Amino acid sequence: MTEKTAPPPGPSDSHRARSQRHKEIVDARIAAATQQRGVILVHTGNGKGKSSAAFGMMARALGHNMRVGVVQFIKGSFSTGEETFFRRFPEVEYHVMGEGYTWETQDRERDVAKAQAAWQVAHNMLRNHQLQLVVLDEINIALKLHYIDTAQVLDALRNRPALQHVVLTGRAAPNALIEMADTVTEMRPIKHAFDAGIQAQHGIEL
Repeated sequence: MTEKTAPPPGPSDSHRARSQRHKEIVDARIAAATQQRGVILVHTGNGKGKSSAAFGMMARALGHNMRVGVVQFIKGSFSTGEETFFRRFPEVEYHVMGEGYTWETQDRERDVAKAQAAWQVAHNMLRNHQLQLVVLDEINIALKLHYIDTAQVLDALRNRPALQHVVLTGRAAPNALIEMADTVTEMRPIKHAFDAGIQAQHGIEL
C-alpha cells in the first residue's frame, strides 16, 4: 500500500499562518497597554480633514454618554453644519470664538484679542472635571501666529483632569505640542476639489 503524502501548503494555509502571527502580535500589544488616562491628540498638516476628524471623535464620545466642550479659535464668520448639529446636544458646550480667517479680518490686534478670549474659555474647560473630551479647533493657527502663548497652553494641558481627552487641530502645530501629545496625525494633501475650481460644499466643507 502506497502512503499518501500531505499536499503542500496552499494559499489558504499561508494566509492562515500569517493571520495567526499577526493576531499574536496584536494581542500582545493590547495586553501590554495597561494605562488608562486622558490622551492628547493633535491633528495638523496642510490637508483637509483635521477638524472633521475631531468632530467625528465628538460623535463617538456622545455615543458613550460623555460630556464634550468645543472652542473654535479662527472659524466663526459663517455657520457650519457641525455647529448646527452639535448644538442640539445638551451634553455639548460649544463656543465659536473667531471671526474668520486672518486674511479676511486683516486686524491683528482684534484677532489677538479674540484668540485670548477664546483661550480663557478653553482654559476653563481644561479645568472642568465634568468634560471628558475637549476639542480646541484651529488652536494651532493661533499658536503659530503667537496670538496665545504656547507655554501657557502646554501647562494647562499638563494640569488638566487626569481622564480628560483633548484634541487640538490646525496647521503648523508647534514642535513642543507635538512632543507632548500622545497621538499626532498629519493630514497631507494629494488632491482637493477647490484646486479644480469647485466651491466649498455643504456637508463636505461647510
